[in-house]
Amino acid sequence: MAPKPGSFSTSIPYEEKKLKIVGTEPADRPDAVDKVTGRARYAADYNLPGQLIGKVLRSPHAHARVLSIDTAAAEAVPGVKAVVTRDDFPDMAVEHAASGELMINFKDVTRNMMAREKVFYDGHPVAAVAAVSESAAKKALKLIKVEYEVLPHVIDVEAAMQSDAPILHEDQFTKGVDPTPEKPSNIATRIESKLGDIEAGFDQADLVIEREFRTKPVHQGYIEPQASIANYTDGGQVEVWTSTQGHFVFRAQIAKLLQLDMSKITVTAAELGGGFGGKNNVYLEPLAVVLSRKSRRPVKMVMTRDEVFRATGPTSGTHTKVKIGVTKDGRITAGQAELNYQSGAFAGSSVPMAAITVFTRYDIENVLVVGHDVTCNRPKVAAYRAPGAPMIAFGVESVLDELAEGVGMDPVSFRLKNAAREGTQTHYGPKLGPIGFVETLESAQAHPHMQEKLGPNQGRGVATGFWFTLGKETSATLNVGEDGTVNVIMGTVDVTGGGRSALAMVVAEELGIPTEKVRVKSGDTTALGFNFMTAGSRGTAAGSMATVKASRDAIQKACEVAARIWEVETEEVVWEDGHARPASTNVGDFEPLSLADLARRAGALGGTIAGHAELDVAMGGPGFGTHIVDVEVDRQTGAVKVLRYTLVQDAGKAVYPKFIEGQFQGGAVQGIGMALNEEYIYSEKGTLENPGFLDYRVPVASDVPFINTEIVEVPNPMHPYGIRGIGEVPIIPPIAALSNAIYHATGVRLRDHPLSPPKVLAALDEAAPAIAAE
Repeated sequence: MAPKPGSFSTSIPYEEKKLKIVGTEPADRPDAVDKVTGRARYAADYNLPGQLIGKVLRSPHAHARVLSIDTAAAEAVPGVKAVVTRDDFPDMAVEHAASGELMINFKDVTRNMMAREKVFYDGHPVAAVAAVSESAAKKALKLIKVEYEVLPHVIDVEAAMQSDAPILHEDQFTKGVDPTPEKPSNIATRIESKLGDIEAGFDQADLVIEREFRTKPVHQGYIEPQASIANYTDGGQVEVWTSTQGHFVFRAQIAKLLQLDMSKITVTAAELGGGFGGKNNVYLEPLAVVLSRKSRRPVKMVMTRDEVFRATGPTSGTHTKVKIGVTKDGRITAGQAELNYQSGAFAGSSVPMAAITVFTRYDIENVLVVGHDVTCNRPKVAAYRAPGAPMIAFGVESVLDELAEGVGMDPVSFRLKNAAREGTQTHYGPKLGPIGFVETLESAQAHPHMQEKLGPNQGRGVATGFWFTLGKETSATLNVGEDGTVNVIMGTVDVTGGGRSALAMVVAEELGIPTEKVRVKSGDTTALGFNFMTAGSRGTAAGSMATVKASRDAIQKACEVAARIWEVETEEVVWEDGHARPASTNVGDFEPLSLADLARRAGALGGTIAGHAELDVAMGGPGFGTHIVDVEVDRQTGAVKVLRYTLVQDAGKAVYPKFIEGQFQGGAVQGIGMALNEEYIYSEKGTLENPGFLDYRVPVASDVPFINTEIVEVPNPMHPYGIRGIGEVPIIPPIAALSNAIYHATGVRLRDHPLSPPKVLAALDEAAPAIAAE
C-alpha cells in the first residue's frame, strides 16, 4: 500500500489471486429480511419521547423580495412550541466545500435552507414551526404573514443567459472570464478544457456535423422523502437521525451553518430509501436542530412528496451544442462542445463533472469543451447518478450515430475505431490507465441482441457511457468477537442495500472465514474518523479499500497472538485459509490456529483482535459501458415501446455479481424513464405543476423489458481486488441510445428531451412532407 505519487492519497495495488468468496453469490443479504418485513428503520420511523412535529412554510412565488415576516399569530396557536425564520440562523460568508460530486457555498446553503433577502423558487423555505401535532403546526403556518415584493423570474437556461434576463443575484459576476465583467449575470461560471488544435482538427475532417440539444430537469425519484429528527439537549449536545448519503458531511455542515462545535453533534444515518445523489444536501436537518433548541424538545420533520419535488434538487436542465469532425474512413479528428447547465437558485451545477465526460470515451486529438453554470428560478440542483453526464452523452452519442451513418459504418464498429484505450490522453488532464471500454464494445458487437431481426417501425440504437470513481476519506473498524465472528463498522452509507454484503465478502475473503461470520454496519459520527459521502460510485470501491486494510491490520494482530502462544517471532507466522500457521517447518510443528481459537485467548495475550483503517483513497478505476436498445414507435400516437435492452459494462471485478446486475438494471431503468417521460413542468408564474408521481411519470414494470446485462472484468490496477465503481455509468447512455433507436425506426432524429409521445408525434408530423418527397 502506497501513497499516490504527488499526493497523500492511498491506493493498494491489484493482486491477481484465486478467490473463494469474492465473485460468488452470498447466501443472503443482511438487510433483506428487515426490509421486506417492514422492520428496517428509515428516518421517518424514528421517534423520541416528547417529540414535536416540524413543518415548513414555503414560498408561493418563483422570485420575490421578502419584505417582512410576522409570526406573532402563529406563536399564539395552542400547541406551538417554536417558530423560526431567517433571524434564527447566522449569516454565512463565502466558503466552498464538496458535498458529493457537486460543490456548495455556505453563503448559499444558509439561504437555501431558509430564505433571507429573497425567495428564489416556488417552494423556497420562509419559516418553520414545531408543534405538538401536525394539525397545530399546519394551522400555525397559515397564520404566518409574509410580505413579498414579487420580481420577474426566469426558468429556462437559455433565457437565463440572455443579457436582458431577470438577475437573481446582484453580486454574481461571471467567473472564468477575463476581464471580470462589470455587470452581474446569471452565468455564474465559465469553464474550458482543450486539447490539441481544434480548428486544425476540423480542417482535417471530410464530414463535420454540428447539432443542438435540450434536456429538462428530472428528479431522482427516490421513494423515501427526506426526513430528520433532531434533539438538542439541555447540555448542548445535538443528536440527529436522518436520511442521508453522508452523515459525516452533514455533521460538518450542521456545525458550520449553526456555528456549533462538531464534537457536540452526533449524526446517525438511518436506512436509506433511495437517494441517487438527491440526499447529498442538508434541507431539514438545521431547521430541526434550531427548532429543538428553541422548544427544548426533540423535533421530527418529514417532507411531503410535494415538498420533495418543489424544494429539493433535481438534476440540471441543459442546452448543449456538439460539433464533431470525421474523415471519410471513420477517424474522428476533432470534437467540440458547449454545455449550458442550470444550477437552480444558486451556483453549483454538475457542469464541471459533465465536462470531464464529454469525449473521454474516445481517442480524439483535438478537443474543446466550454461549460456555463447558470442560475435560474428553480430549486438548487443536486446530484443525480452521474450528474450531468446523460445530458451531454445524449448530444455526443447522437452526433456520433449520425456521423457513422454518414461514412457508411455501423455504430459499434465506428465507436471501436475511435475508442479510448490505455494511454489515451483525455482533454481534462490525465492519461487513461487500463480500462475495459473496447471490451464492452466488442462484447456488445458479438451479443445475440445484435442479431435479432427488427420489424416495421422498429429500430436499434447504441450509445456508450463513462464515469470516474471517487476515492476520498474512508474509515473502517473491524472487531473480532471471542467466538471468531467479526463486526465491521463502516463510515460510508450503504445507499444500495447490497454494499454491506459486498464489504462482508471482501472481509471474509481476507480473513478466510465464511461470509456469514461477518456483520457490516454503518456507524454514527462518533464511531469513526471522518468519511466522505457515498457518492461518485465510491461506496464499494473505496469502502472495500478500507475494509481490506482493516482486515490486514487484524490479521497482523492475530499473528502476533499466535506468535505469543507458540513463543516465536511474529514474522515466523503466516495467515492462510483463516488460520495462523508456522511460516515453515523450521518454526516448529504447531497445529494451525483459527480466528476463533486466537480470539478466545487474545485477551490475556495482548488484547482483543481488531483492525482499523483511516484512508484518503486515491481516485481511480473509471467505468465504461455500452448499451443496445430496440424500440417500436407507434406512428399514430408517438408512443415508444422498449422491446429489448442490453447493457455491457466493465466492473473491474464483480464482488457480488447479482448485486451488480441489479445496479446495472436500475440505472438503465432510470435512464429509460428520464429519456421517455420525465420532466419538470412549470407554469407561466414559475410554479411547479407536476410535483408528484401522478403527473411526474416514472417508469413502472410494464414500461420496460427485462434488462439483459453482461459484466466485463478488466481489473482496476489501483485496487487490491481490481474493483471499479459501477453505480453511475448505467444511467448515462439510455437517452442517446433510445434517441438513436427512434431515428432508425422512423427516420426522424429527436434533439429535444424528453422523447415523449407528444414530441415524437410532432417530429413525425413535421418530417412527414420531407420523408414523402424522398
